[in-house]
Amino acid sequence: MLRARTKARKRALDILFESEARGDDPLSVLVQRQETDDAPPVSEYAAMLVAGVVEHRERIDQLLTEHAEGWTVVRMPAVDRALLRIGVFELLWVDEIDDPVAITEAVELAKTLSTDDSPRFLNGVLGRIADIAPQLRATR
Repeated sequence: MLRARTKARKRALDILFESEARGDDPLSVLVQRQETDDAPPVSEYAAMLVAGVVEHRERIDQLLTEHAEGWTVVRMPAVDRALLRIGVFELLWVDEIDDPVAITEAVELAKTLSTDDSPRFLNGVLGRIADIAPQLRATR
């Protein structure tokens, strides 16, 4: 199960990153990827992550702005921005994922896909949001 969710997070990241790079709607890219056979399949969990990030993006980006000390969302590397959005969505809206798992998964993907500083950055931002996650979940 964990391995499948790790792959799903990577696939959601790919879709969010691609949509941003192309200036396309993430949900349109999601549908395109679900309909093509040439790419890895889009699991139900990956689709849920993309849809959830899109649905809650305004609130997610607001939280990232508040907790990414010294960084604006637009200044973040695109991979980090997408990983943080997925991580915050999992922290606040996916009840079956424990907070440490959401953080660790984002950090692990950052280790292989982003800059040397990214894992520490993601861990810090997501950790600060996780500290207040119970209050945030209570108001969703």
